[in-house]
Amino acid sequence: QVQLVESGGGLVQPGGSLRLSCAASGFISSNYAMSWHRQAPGKERELVATIGVFGETTYADSVKGRFTISRDKAKNTVYLQMNSLKSEDTAVYYCKRGNRNTLWGQGTQVTVSS
Repeated sequence: QVQLVESGGGLVQPGGSLRLSCAASGFISSNYAMSWHRQAPGKERELVATIGVFGETTYADSVKGRFTISRDKAKNTVYLQMNSLKSEDTAVYYCKRGNRNTLWGQGTQVTVSS
């Protein structure tokens, strides 16, 4: 019913690009602040990007200028466009709803390697 499903992860070479998708169901994602987070093995989960209900966006310094978060209201989907990928971007990427009563997706693996 109410869920988030990430997709679009995979193996990419350094300098390459990927677009991650977060498909929402059971609720209207554009009515919520949405965000992308990532977690590498043995590391804390970190905030990557956010998009608010008015379309305002924020980014972690490590991805600023390379990543873009956006939403397609008609598709009830949030995206993360990732360009100029680096090995340190390797992580499981998670989509999240809200600041309270949060909802997480299952994650999608991104591996940046030559």
